[in-house]
Amino acid sequence: MMTSALAPVHGARVAVIHATIDTPIGPLLVAATPIGLVRVAFAQEGWDGVLDELAGHLGTRPIAAAGALDQTHRQFDEYFAGQRRRFNVPIHWWASPGFRRTVCQTLCAKVDFGHTVSYLELATMAGRPKASRAVGSAMATNPIPIVVPCHRVVRADGPLGGFRGGLSVKAQLLDLEAGPDAPSVGSKRVRGTSRR
Repeated sequence: MMTSALAPVHGARVAVIHATIDTPIGPLLVAATPIGLVRVAFAQEGWDGVLDELAGHLGTRPIAAAGALDQTHRQFDEYFAGQRRRFNVPIHWWASPGFRRTVCQTLCAKVDFGHTVSYLELATMAGRPKASRAVGSAMATNPIPIVVPCHRVVRADGPLGGFRGGLSVKAQLLDLEAGPDAPSVGSKRVRGTSRR
């Protein structure tokens, strides 16, 4: 669930639509505003709570509208089929202010499909090499996992670190991106390096 420390969007009411998408890692809730994708949530997060939180911050209860999110649905299908390496949907960044947004945007721009980066490396890429703890916080609260690929951020000492969808899902995503010939994450090998 998104952090309750987020302020409402300038007191305005923002229209929100949502739909569910079936994927190999389980169903996902996706929500968007007219600006762009605002939330991707795993079932274990409790979708009613996610929708309540969006309503509280954006001023209106999200409305189910599956067809309006066809482009997002199609891109998720392509990603899980191994046919898409980068999402190309507009993002509404209201839930990732300041340095969190910088971290998320840096991650999207510089850490490619099939590669991983440590929290410290991502902090350095984002221009604040001493802010690895803040990077960890940004990844833990990332409201748009998979599209903003926080699963590619791992601990420098080997373990996967945390993930909103659970570590088994994080491992599945890394294995999907590594391809069928790479050893599984369970073998302790973390794939690749970031693009510099």
